[in-house]
Amino acid sequence: MNTSILSEKGWVVIPQELRERYSLKKGDRVHIIDYGGVISIVPASKSPIQNSHGILKGKDSLVNELIKSRRRDAENDR
Repeated sequence: MNTSILSEKGWVVIPQELRERYSLKKGDRVHIIDYGGVISIVPASKSPIQNSHGILKGKDSLVNELIKSRRRDAENDR
């Protein structure tokens, strides 16, 4: 288990082994998440838009599906 000491300013050093494993470099952003008694440090996505590109590739548009659904509902109401 890796252990760090909290500085007077509240700084924590992420051990080198973990920085290398997660490709963390000076200036990278991380999220600090409180899970009700457990604190996690999670690397922030460097480009969330780029990372999510193509996630729905090949799927129908949600807008088009909503339009189809509304049309079916309107036809059933007649």
